[in-house]
Amino acid sequence: MNTIDLFAVALICGVLAWSLARYAPKAVPASSLAAQGVLGVVTGLLVRNVSFASLGSDWAAVIAVAVGTLVISIVGGALMGMHRDVSPLTGALSLIAGGSSGVVSIARELGGDDRVVAAVQYLRVALITAAMPVVVTVIYSGTAGDASQTDAAGSLPLIFSLPLIAVIVAVGAVAGRAVRIPGAGLLGPMAITIALEFSGLIAGLTVPVMLVQAAALLIVWQTVLLFNRESLRAIRRILPSALALIMVLNVAAAGFGVVLANVAGLSQLDGYLATSPGGIYAVLGTAIGSDSNVAFVMAAQVIRVVLMLFAAPLIAKVFLRFTPRSAEVIAAAAPARRELVAA
Repeated sequence: MNTIDLFAVALICGVLAWSLARYAPKAVPASSLAAQGVLGVVTGLLVRNVSFASLGSDWAAVIAVAVGTLVISIVGGALMGMHRDVSPLTGALSLIAGGSSGVVSIARELGGDDRVVAAVQYLRVALITAAMPVVVTVIYSGTAGDASQTDAAGSLPLIFSLPLIAVIVAVGAVAGRAVRIPGAGLLGPMAITIALEFSGLIAGLTVPVMLVQAAALLIVWQTVLLFNRESLRAIRRILPSALALIMVLNVAAAGFGVVLANVAGLSQLDGYLATSPGGIYAVLGTAIGSDSNVAFVMAAQVIRVVLMLFAAPLIAKVFLRFTPRSAEVIAAAAPARRELVAA
């Protein structure tokens, strides 16, 4: 990174921090909103390498499978919410099968306990990602590929990409607040990025890996700071239930994969990878390494992730309306959260 790029990074970070501090919703710290925005842009850019034409006439089946996975996630979350240490809303957010970092980043804003959501979400991704090579090799006789990422060729220089990212994040946060979108810091930039990507106006835009890692680390760090002895005990008590529900979710998604493979005329391995409820980059690496239908798998995975993130606020509203205990937990925790933000 040369001197000009370093100056650009410093300048954009300053402008972004000022914009978020001035215009962002006051209930969310500016640093959290910036991190949410970066994750939103990264998620929105997933549509770049997706060829939705590869779905052909099977797009309805792919969407149906994604919706089915969402329903199973909600049901599993409701079951987890029966535990005395977890509200139904927190349980639902914990098992949403897509965009783990994004869900964690807006969990508190939506009214959930982000400590429990973070623990279960990252456990879900870790277990499913770890199990994938074994499942692919043993059950489908495939090859587990390398999930590492490389920067796209022809990407914009930092001096251009960073200002553009900053504008998308700031405008997305402000616009989201204006239309009162829950989780606007994440969903606003994500929606704008997807729209710009489809229009071809941000060709070559990439988010530096270090910036993505910093955003995810910030979200995790702010959540970790909220842990105390009681919350750790509560998570330990729900861990067996969480493990069981995650395994049920994985098996159910594999079942959807069998159905999708039969409907779309794919191999069973393609069906499994297209419906795997976690680790999109691990799925992509495995698909490439096993000579699978990468275009179809990637399109199905991106649809799942985007659907889950946009559905999260709606799920939160439904649970707050129909599960009184979720509302009671939020009301009881509100003073403490206000003190935390004020600090």
